[in-house]
Amino acid sequence: MEPHSGAIIAAGKVGISPMVMVEKYAGLACDSREVAPGYLFAALPGTRADGADFIIDAVRRGAVTVLGVPQARSTVESLGAAFIADDNPRLRLAKIAADYFDAQPDSIAAVTGTNGKTSVCVFLRQLWSALGRKAASMGTIGVVSPSGEIGLEHTTPDPIALHRILARLKDEGVEHLALEASSHGLDQYRLDGVHVAAAAFTNITRDHLDYHPDFAHYLAAKLRLFSNILAPGGVAVVNADAGHSEAFISAARMREAELLTVGENGGALRLLSRVPQPDGQSLSVQYMGHLFDIALPLAGSFQASNALVAAGLALGLGEEAEKVFAALGTLHGAPGRLQKIAYAASGAPIYVDYAHTPDALATVLAAIRPHVEGRLHLVFGCGGDRDAGKRPLMGQIAAEIADSIIVTDDNPRNEDAALIRGQVLDGCPAASEIGDRAAAIAEAIAALGKGDVLIVAGKGHESGQIVGDQIRPFSDAEEALKSALALGGRSAEPVA
Repeated sequence: MEPHSGAIIAAGKVGISPMVMVEKYAGLACDSREVAPGYLFAALPGTRADGADFIIDAVRRGAVTVLGVPQARSTVESLGAAFIADDNPRLRLAKIAADYFDAQPDSIAAVTGTNGKTSVCVFLRQLWSALGRKAASMGTIGVVSPSGEIGLEHTTPDPIALHRILARLKDEGVEHLALEASSHGLDQYRLDGVHVAAAAFTNITRDHLDYHPDFAHYLAAKLRLFSNILAPGGVAVVNADAGHSEAFISAARMREAELLTVGENGGALRLLSRVPQPDGQSLSVQYMGHLFDIALPLAGSFQASNALVAAGLALGLGEEAEKVFAALGTLHGAPGRLQKIAYAASGAPIYVDYAHTPDALATVLAAIRPHVEGRLHLVFGCGGDRDAGKRPLMGQIAAEIADSIIVTDDNPRNEDAALIRGQVLDGCPAASEIGDRAAAIAEAIAALGKGDVLIVAGKGHESGQIVGDQIRPFSDAEEALKSALALGGRSAEPVA
């Protein structure tokens, strides 16, 4: 969370808490430009700017109290404002925001992991809705609730924006919420004021090393969901098939959580068999000594894993097993997560997926492979201003699994797009290179034959392409559908 993030809250008050002063404020802000008379301003240290540099501006705009590190005391007091000193102002702000709004859905499940967070949250929302619960999900694709959708700037919003949303959902009558817990959000204490009744772990692989110093730091951030945020004695769901699952199991036990491990190695919810079908897969699972057969209408082994993690959360929070497993047969994929967009004139299906890490790309390609009778085609690239080390790795994975590859631009941001493509091509030198993403998608669709499958990977649900400091309108799904229709293909069923 950076200063000038635009986070702002309407009138309210802070309640009694061991960590929070009992005060009334007209609002809370961590962006000095959004401060109004009577506000508390949180002067937070950021990766690009320091909130302490904006204290004078905030007080001039009417801030009556400033939260910041102890070193800012003299500046604040010289301006005549009250000061809350804390060595960890981010954590303190999370507690203040929680008390300020004092309203959250009763059953909140938080999901962490490198991949699968969005799908698990969407699946859990769908399961709850199918069982008659008023439910919502929050994360990468925004907030989805019975009243509509809200876009988010971050997967896990800053504490002020987060608690504004929680209070709004509560006011709407939403009592069941599935939310994504990103490593950035966990590392920056954004979730510490949330009453998390259940936590889930999907998997963890290399990601966000442009932010975290190393993998150990990244893992430690993820573990905070289980060791610090989950309510003591709450529900912990762990994908037992994932690497490092033992670390999360250990953290859950230390928290005295009700532990449910799921997957092929699961103890509570075990996957006994999985048979790919043309438009999904048949699962056989064991839960509490009983066998259940599930017709999951989603392709890919990772989707089966995500669905079982979502089921584990629903079960752990008290839903009936028979109803949960029956509802799995009604799931729809999350936007941009192995989302079937169209069929080429040859009948070949065209999918869009958000895979933008080596593990995610390997997972989606391996998952779709059993559904391919002909050739597996892939269009992908890598983003700029992010971990450059993964680019040749993703190229190697593409070369090992896909039959036909086009390397294109993703979100080049402030880097040379051609240089990024070159680094990807180091891992797959036989691939074609088409910088224009729309042209690359059209070229790949034109090459599809009977029995083939195309994956357009990297951007998933995103509606823009970041080039320099501009966000240009661009949707993989829209481009794929447009090209397919222009070449004699047809639309697939829409994803709910």
